Amino acid sequence: MEWWMWFVLGFALLMLEMATPGGFYFIFFGASAFIVAILDLVGLTESAWLEWMLFSIFAAGSTTLFRQKLLARWGAPIPKGEVDSLVGEMATTLEGIQPGSMGKAELRGSSWNAFNTGTQGLSRGQRCRVERVDGLTLFIRAAESSSSSH
Repeated sequence: MEWWMWFVLGFALLMLEMATPGGFYFIFFGASAFIVAILDLVGLTESAWLEWMLFSIFAAGSTTLFRQKLLARWGAPIPKGEVDSLVGEMATTLEGIQPGSMGKAELRGSSWNAFNTGTQGLSRGQRCRVERVDGLTLFIRAAESSSSSH
């Protein structure tokens, strides 16, 4: 490939990095294309296979060596712990669920698998408190009601 084509490829890859959310991938490929362009311009590469091999080595090497450092310095912060906990929220059963059994419950407008951890059965439409979440399963028990009138 001609030296100027490597510059164009490098520029396009850097623009692609700017257009994507900060993962810091394309920047290394763009920089590698610029390095190969300079090597080709000064006559250090004589064949296309050597250019592509150098491009691959530079891209893989720089990504391995520098990506984590860039992410630590300028990347989006990774939240620690649970971002959005459903524990303690109120769900509504979509069917009757016996103690120790699975069923369906609605929470935030979505249907979930639900496991009744309580000692009493849950009737359809009953409000329940989420005790924990494991994957797509809610572990629920009957909500304590402040009044005993049903």
